[in-house]
Formats: sequence, structure tokens, C-alpha cells
Amino acid sequence: MLHERIKALRTALGMTQVDLAAALGVSKQCVSNWENDNIQPSVEMLARIARFFRVSCDYLLGLDSAALRADGLSEAQLAHIRLLIDDLAAANAAARGTKQKT
Repeated sequence: MLHERIKALRTALGMTQVDLAAALGVSKQCVSNWENDNIQPSVEMLARIARFFRVSCDYLLGLDSAALRADGLSEAQLAHIRLLIDDLAAANAAARGTKQKT
């Protein structure tokens, strides 16, 4: 789960393994090993990865399905995010409905 989440978060940002490695101060090989599930990051590095992607360690480890960490945001900002999530979910549902009719 951890290796999949790291890769998914990295690619969602359009980052290469080299980009992520530079951002975290590790080698590209280290990122590659995490993503291929060859090694696990240390606890300290897990926390750094979570902070970098603004997700919880629980999310990275598959203990929580909520990817977003929203601490520090105002209620107005959170309301905007909820609206965006609702709009995206509706668009996905509409797209699935269209595909099913085809």
C-alpha cells in the first residue's frame, strides 16, 4: 500500500522520481526502491513524505482513506474544497453514466 500511495501522489503532481528525491533529499534509487516495495522509508522519512504531500502518515500506510490534510485552512477554504470535491464526484458519476449507456 505505501509504495502505491507514494507513486500515485508523485505522479499526480507530475513529478519524476528524481524530482521527489531532490525534494526529500534522498537518491532517485531510494524513491525507486520505495515505489517498487523493495525497502520501506524510516519513520522520520515517512513523516517527511507525509508533510511533503500534505497527507497523513495513516493515509500513506493505508490506515485511512482520506488523502487530504486540511489543518491550517479556514472554514471558508474548507467549504471551497468540499464544493470542488462534490463537483468532481458529480462529474465522475456523470461520466460513468455516459459510459454505461454506450
